[in-house]
Amino acid sequence: MDDWTCALELNEDRSVAAGSPQTLRDAIRRGADLRIYSEFRHNEHVDPRSDDDELVRETAEFCTTYLVDDRWAAGIMTLRQPVSVESGFGPRPSMSFFMYNEDGRQAIARPHLDGLPAEGEPGASAMVLLNPKMPKYHQLDSWDAETNAPSHNFIYDFDLFRYWVRDDWEEVLAHGADGTVISGSVDELVERFARGADVKVGIRGLCDDLAVEGTDPVDHELFVHTNSCYFHTRRNWFRGATQPLVRVRSAVPMEYASGGWDFGWVVTRSDGTAALRLVDPYTLRFRDEKRQLAVRWLAR
Repeated sequence: MDDWTCALELNEDRSVAAGSPQTLRDAIRRGADLRIYSEFRHNEHVDPRSDDDELVRETAEFCTTYLVDDRWAAGIMTLRQPVSVESGFGPRPSMSFFMYNEDGRQAIARPHLDGLPAEGEPGASAMVLLNPKMPKYHQLDSWDAETNAPSHNFIYDFDLFRYWVRDDWEEVLAHGADGTVISGSVDELVERFARGADVKVGIRGLCDDLAVEGTDPVDHELFVHTNSCYFHTRRNWFRGATQPLVRVRSAVPMEYASGGWDFGWVVTRSDGTAALRLVDPYTLRFRDEKRQLAVRWLAR
């Protein structure tokens, strides 16, 4: 049986062709995994200097997903390096944190990993004039262009977008930031993980500190897989260490902006205690924090 279903399909103009945004949001709320399929022409998207109009079909995995204000879904590629048709990889080692919103709006943040010195300061940047042979590419802004972590928001008119979800996670424990159990139990989570189940977490309010100064953060839940889990039998603690995740200032739609994102790892614990190891994308320096966070634990 195919585990993936199409929750939403958009046309080139990003109108709804099948499914619905609400179907996608409901799946993300349940912790569904997300992949997005798209189609484009080589000389429209990859190399506008080429005469090669080969159709290219792509599916990408979005390992960090967001539900914002319980009414908006977005996903981020967290494991991708820039790729090249000819050489395999792009010219500079970096992460390609592509972000797709439910309406087809896209964004890219690219922290460089090669240690070259930055040439400028963070802030809004002048937009580079786009190649007239790329009429399907619409850049909306530009941030931090001369730093180690440039980003911008854009729309590329793919021939189509298909939002595929694997929606087979089961919530087995939910607790507040103080560890108070809202539903399920640690015992049930332990029983599932001891039988080899995958574990995923939905963390509420993880990006609150990225809100614009003087404004209230927008409610959000970030979903990410754990890679290792531990149960401390005497203290009755269940801990989950996440895969790398990208934190972005919560908004509708989700966008990158200067100072509005970073990346790292989280170790969540069933009493609400969480350890964060975060990376400043401009300096690649690490910092550690402790917080109390509300978490939903999902098993598969």
